[in-house]
Amino acid sequence: MPDPDPPPARESVTRALAELSSGRPDAERELLGLVYDELRRLAGARMRNQDEGHTLQPTALVHEAYLRLLGKPDATPSFPDRRHFYSCAAAAMRSILVDHARRAAADKRGGGQRRVTWNPDLAAGELEDDVLLVNDALALFATQYPRQAQVIELLFFAGLSVPEAAAMLDVSERTVKRDWRFGKSWMLARMRPESR
Repeated sequence: MPDPDPPPARESVTRALAELSSGRPDAERELLGLVYDELRRLAGARMRNQDEGHTLQPTALVHEAYLRLLGKPDATPSFPDRRHFYSCAAAAMRSILVDHARRAAADKRGGGQRRVTWNPDLAAGELEDDVLLVNDALALFATQYPRQAQVIELLFFAGLSVPEAAAMLDVSERTVKRDWRFGKSWMLARMRPESR
């Protein structure tokens, strides 16, 4: 699947984003109708990788992410294009999952974190992960390699496929795969206990 939205939906989403930026009152409701299924799919893909007892559900993740993107009453949201909107949605989902993981860790006795195993032969959705460790490493990685960090965020946190991430970032699938391999290597080196 090369793009999260089929061509007619792409145009509708782009139009709704422009109308949202211009302050049209019902644009937000129209936008939600256009992007909800895709956001739900992204959230579902991400939640499949969480522990079985995870208390956050995909629908709740979508709703909370959407509220973070558009729920500020005193600000008119502005997204230059669909790619930016979906990237912001992925970042919002990441933030929500990290916040949720921090609360869960604080509730556990000891609040410890387990070590992350990055296996380069696994697809993005099959990684064993600890959201907090990955988030911390990704934040550091993004300061030096912003595009590559976006690839990690889209594949790992948003659950996009390589073709979807390539379309979202307007780069080749080969570039996404290369960024993914590089990002995993870089982050693994920083996540090993001896480097912390």
